[in-house]
Parts: sequence; C-alpha cells; structure tokens
Amino acid sequence: MILFNISACFGSREEALALPSEMVRQRPVREPKIPPQEQELPKRGKKKRGNPLPPDDDGSGCDEEGLDDLGVPLDSVVKVWCVHSTPNFSLPWQRRRQVRSSGSGFCIRNDKKYRLILTNAHCIEWQVQVKVQRRGSDVKHLAKIVSVGWECDCAVLTVEDDEFWEGIQTVKLSKKVPHLEEPVLCVGFPVGGDTISVTSGVVSRVEVMTYAQTCSELLGIQIDAAINSGNSGGPAFNREGECLGMAFQSMSADQAENIGYVIPTVVIMHFLNDLQRHGKYTGFPTLGIESQTMENAHLREASGMGPKQKGLLVSRIAPTCAAASVLKNGDILLSFDGETIANDGTVQYRKHERVAFSWLVAQKFHHEPANITVLRDRQVVELEIPDFHPEVSLVPVHMFNQVHQGPSYLIVAGLVFTTLSIPFLRSEFGEEWDCEAPVELVYRVMQSRAQFEGEQIVVLTQVLAHDLTVGYEDLENIVLNAFNGTQVKNLRHIMEMIEACTDEYMRFGLQTNLTLVLKTEPAKKATAEALEHHNIPAAMSPDLSGKSSPTVDAPTVATEEPNPE
Repeated sequence: MILFNISACFGSREEALALPSEMVRQRPVREPKIPPQEQELPKRGKKKRGNPLPPDDDGSGCDEEGLDDLGVPLDSVVKVWCVHSTPNFSLPWQRRRQVRSSGSGFCIRNDKKYRLILTNAHCIEWQVQVKVQRRGSDVKHLAKIVSVGWECDCAVLTVEDDEFWEGIQTVKLSKKVPHLEEPVLCVGFPVGGDTISVTSGVVSRVEVMTYAQTCSELLGIQIDAAINSGNSGGPAFNREGECLGMAFQSMSADQAENIGYVIPTVVIMHFLNDLQRHGKYTGFPTLGIESQTMENAHLREASGMGPKQKGLLVSRIAPTCAAASVLKNGDILLSFDGETIANDGTVQYRKHERVAFSWLVAQKFHHEPANITVLRDRQVVELEIPDFHPEVSLVPVHMFNQVHQGPSYLIVAGLVFTTLSIPFLRSEFGEEWDCEAPVELVYRVMQSRAQFEGEQIVVLTQVLAHDLTVGYEDLENIVLNAFNGTQVKNLRHIMEMIEACTDEYMRFGLQTNLTLVLKTEPAKKATAEALEHHNIPAAMSPDLSGKSSPTVDAPTVATEEPNPE
C-alpha cells in the first residue's frame, strides 16, 4: 500500500510514500476519479445543498453561497501559503530552488491568551515564509510557527495581525473517535479552484496506520470522501459540526479511488497536551523493541505459555530505549498498563475493533511511567518502565528537529563527510534508495541501532578534485569507521580528532578495510584551496562551527483530553 501526503506543494509536488523523508516526497499527483454521485452528509435544516441561493437583499445575513445549513464553521477554515527552501543533502552547503505550495488549516482557538491555527506539518516543512488567507478575503497575512509535531504531522501557527482574527470562527474538536459508517464532511482548499471545497463521505476504517511524513505508527481514520492535493490540514467534521480529525494523506490513485486518511482528534489532542505539559513538542513514545507474534502453537508451548496466556515474543531491544533497563530478549510481553496483548500483537480498542498494541504506548507521554507484564523463564513478572524517553535514532528519518536546519557536513582537503540519514539516501539514490544504494548503507539503516546518545554514522560522500586527492576520486558514499585507529562516534568527533591531530599522516579507516591516507599539515592547508576552487562558503556546517541559532520553545496551550470511546 502506498500512502501520500496531500498538498499542492511545488505545483506538481512529489507524492509522499510510506517512508520517512526530509520533505513530503511526492510524485506527480494523479487526481482520483470522482464518483458520479457523492454521498451527502445529513443536514440540520430542511434546505438542501442544491437549493437556490437566498436573495441578496433579504437582510437575513445568510451565507450567500447557501452553505449555512451544513452546520459546520466554514469561516474557521483558512488557506495556508508556504515558500519552501529545501536543503541539498548531496551538496550540504547549498539549498535548492525555492518552491511554493498551498494547503489548508483551521482556527482552533481565538481568545485573549492564545490565537492558534492548526495545519499539517508537511505543509510548512523547510519553510522560509508562511502566510494564511481567510475564506473570502483577498489579503494574505504573515504567520509564525508556534510548534510542529513531525511524527503526527501536526503544526500550530499564529498570526500577529489583529485584523486577521476579527470575527473568525473556531472549530470545536470532538472528544470521540468516530465509528464506522459515520458521515464525514471534509473542508479545505484543494487543487481545481481557488475557493473553499466541501466533500462528503463516511468513515471506512479506524486502525493504527503509517504516517507517511515520518513513517510513524499512530491511530488513523480512513474515509471515502474525495481528498486531493491542497486538502492537507483541512478539518473533517461530523454530523454535529465538530471536528473529528484533520485530512493529511491519501492512497495512490493507481491503487484505489477515493481513499483518504484523517488524523483523529485523539492524536491531535495528544500533540496539544504535549505542548501544555512540557512547553514544547516532545513526541510520541515508542517501546523500542522488535517482536515476533506468538500465533504458532508449538512456539507458545516451547516458551512455557499456558493455554490462556497470550503475548508477543521480544526479539530485539534498542539499547537507548526506555524499555532497555527492564526488558530482556526472549521475554514474552503479556500486557501493557493492564491491557492484554493478543498473540497477533493487537489489543481490544472498542467492541469488534482491535488495534496494534503500539497505540497504547503512543498514548503515553515522555517522562511518564508504564507497567508491563512479561513471561520470563516461564514465570510471570511485573515490571515498570520508570521514565519514558525518546530512543536515539542512529539513521534519522527526518532532519527537522535539529538546531541547524539542514544536513551537517565537514570538508578536509576535498574529502566531504556527512551523516547517514534517510533524506541523504533519497537525495543520492532516489525514492528506491533501498534498491539502489550500496548494500552496506542499506544494512546500516535496516539493522543498526544507536548504542549511546549522540552516535552517528559518518559517510564519505564524495572527494572533491585536488592535487592531494588524486587516486581517491572513486571513493564515494562509503562509511567512515575509524580515524588513526580510533573508532568514530559522530561527525563532531571526527572534526575534533582532525583538528587535534599531530601525527605525520591522517589515516581514514573506511568500510571493507579500505584506507585513505593524507599528510596532516598539507591536508589542513589544502582545505582552504579546495573551498575556494569549488566555491564552497565554509569547511563545516554551522552546528559544527558553533554558529547555529538556538531553537525557541513553544508556549503552553491549554486543552481538554479527548475520549476515544
């Protein structure tokens, strides 16, 4: 199944696959065919959508488009305009040409304390300028980013201009996750026109799914309402006029028609409550384990499970995850916070509905404890994770949360070093990087896990032409393992070792026992020559030189906890 973020980014912006990316990678948009007749959402009033417009001079103040009886706050929906400047991960000292996109958003709060607009994170990724435009207005107002949750594809904006907020409606977030067949009304500004668009459908499925922006696994709602490029960030309303979620991606048109996905309010509220608790976005916790289902009867019997016991076999634990201090390989995870985990890895959500147990973990907040029950050596053991904290990502799926908004790099005498990341692999080898990239790099992505905080995989990405690098031209996209016999921990570590090097030679130990040797003093002097010859502004990225701007924490946002039942 292929998933796409819905945005009109870059005109014909590439469709986002269900793999993490530094931006919303999208191929040319194939608009799904619209069925001959859309299912109508039940209306509150007697007037139908196709009725004649009310007279302009009746003085009733009715919506001139005849949409009053939809029962939803259409004036709360805004159009989001963004200018993006994407880093060039192949030439990390450069940025790509600026591109423009448009998406949707909606006002969730307008009072003396907070004025907030909610939209999708992928609508404002790598932004250099964001503007918002109200429905029916010809003015675009400059907006500022309050906070961004990349894993849940949510972002909060605000506008300083008081004129923008005059008379604007706000959206009420529903406290319930909708049931199947409940009607949905999607509102936004998709491609095909400039005015607001309204499409209707029903809830088709509720389950844990892959969020294409960062490949995170969170609860999602599948609907059959038409969602096209530009709908991203627009609200989806229920029959009571409450927002049940936010449109954010759809299935490829060559896979299926009219299948769109909505971020449920339970995920949105977790994002907002995270801001309230910590003053900034900290993310959705994960257990940090790899597991095997226990559906085979012989496997359960050999593991010492009783006939009524169910669970998952823990096959691997990330060294930096919160569960590493309490779990062991071979443990059978029986329950999480009192909820029994089935042999297929699911838990009971509602009557006749089951979801992946990872959703239980995702509902926690960082720095919260959690109770787990395991079967260890044929004995039931109660354990507690005292403090959830984020797992260290050895190969980042995105680069948005870094202090330096772009890839880190280091240049020494024409040798260009950077860190291994999914955005780098996409830049070098395309969307099919897992088939096109060197086997060693793909193996590191799939199998390696960080052993300590700050660990990075350093890659020699290319060798710039210089007299000292003759004979090394073919060395590119190779992992750097050691420098003068010392294991390389991260990019800053190799920079510090090079600066402190007093040996006659610098020996770079590469993968497959390859060695690159340069004389120390001539190599350090040649760096400036290589930079001038290739018109490169600096020998290292701002985060290594100490010139990066500090990040700004978001203000707290008061919210109410939703009820998923």
